[in-house]
Amino acid sequence: MSDLDPEITDNRETHRYELVVDGQTAVVQYNEVAGGLLISETLVPVPLEGRGIASRLARHVLTDIRNRGLVVLPTCPFFAGYIQKHREWADIVHPHYRTALGL
Repeated sequence: MSDLDPEITDNRETHRYELVVDGQTAVVQYNEVAGGLLISETLVPVPLEGRGIASRLARHVLTDIRNRGLVVLPTCPFFAGYIQKHREWADIVHPHYRTALGL
């Protein structure tokens, strides 16, 4: 079960997922940690705001993490909030972060 967004790429060299929309790039920054990805920042250019792009990136990144058998450590406020609203991702959240997020 892939369900990955074909327009989003994982640029492992720069440690970020990227989505180009209307010539602008929205990104999710991450750091690899033992057994998971620490999501540090989600950046959507101002002209692209309000179009669901951050949520689209979040779904893709979380699906990729699940497919790879990893856990997520969401230090990015957007990602933390997204997971709190979409608890179907709680199973892949690192146990210490589950507690911090009230999951």
